[in-house]
Amino acid sequence: MDNANRAKVLIQAMPYIKKFVGETIVVKYGGNAMLNEELKSAVMSDLVLMQLVGISVVLVHGGGPEINSMLDAVGKESVFKDGMRVTDDETIDIVQMVLAGKVNKSLVQHLEHHGGKALGMCGLDGRLLMADKLASAHDLGYVGEIREVNPEPLRMAMKDGYIPIVATVAGGYDGKVYNINADLAAAQIAAKLRAKKLILMTDIRGLLRDVDDENSLIPVVNVSEVSMLKRDGIIKGGMIPKIDCCVEAVRNGVNRAHIIDGRIEHSILLELFSDEGIGTMFYQL
Repeated sequence: MDNANRAKVLIQAMPYIKKFVGETIVVKYGGNAMLNEELKSAVMSDLVLMQLVGISVVLVHGGGPEINSMLDAVGKESVFKDGMRVTDDETIDIVQMVLAGKVNKSLVQHLEHHGGKALGMCGLDGRLLMADKLASAHDLGYVGEIREVNPEPLRMAMKDGYIPIVATVAGGYDGKVYNINADLAAAQIAAKLRAKKLILMTDIRGLLRDVDDENSLIPVVNVSEVSMLKRDGIIKGGMIPKIDCCVEAVRNGVNRAHIIDGRIEHSILLELFSDEGIGTMFYQL
């Protein structure tokens, strides 16, 4: 890129930087961007840059592949029902160890390596996430449904200049530990913080009108249109819970929610600071 084009990029970003200074943005981190080292490096750089220009950032993560690897290592089969992990006594111990330990602290180290200040925590810290056992047609064990979000630990961390990195295990009112879907946790955290944006990173471009055609991206969706898109079969399968999270967040005070392609380097910056954006944006008039 020549100097003129570099200048154009910076000039194009300027009004968006002004718009988001002092605002909170919640990013749910997952998919290939969490496994590929180059993509991981790009995400960490994006988060640090956001913080440097005055945006408060919260990173929420899962870690399904890492949990599967640890279960394999101890000779325990991963069991899923209705797309959700069956989490028995032994599995919840491994989930907590992997998410709140290995994965969370690895992300803290990565972000700090890129010049940021990170504080790792999970839903157990400061009663950040409180949950009940999820009611389901199948007994999923220690899979939880969030009942309460306490944003104070996040606000304290951000006020002191840290990016909170949140592993999605929650405390139960019964004294147990519960595994929480990371998309749902990110949506509820974003709503509680009145975040300007919720960004869900995925392994597809966004909502596609035709799942076999990546050029059929639907860039903007009013949440009132979601029911119709479900009836038409455009929103289906694994996209249903992700989009439901976006709808819930927007209807509960988040200004905009986005599903973006984490396979593209610096996709967060492209969404935030460019005219074209990336992925699918959900909003409410």
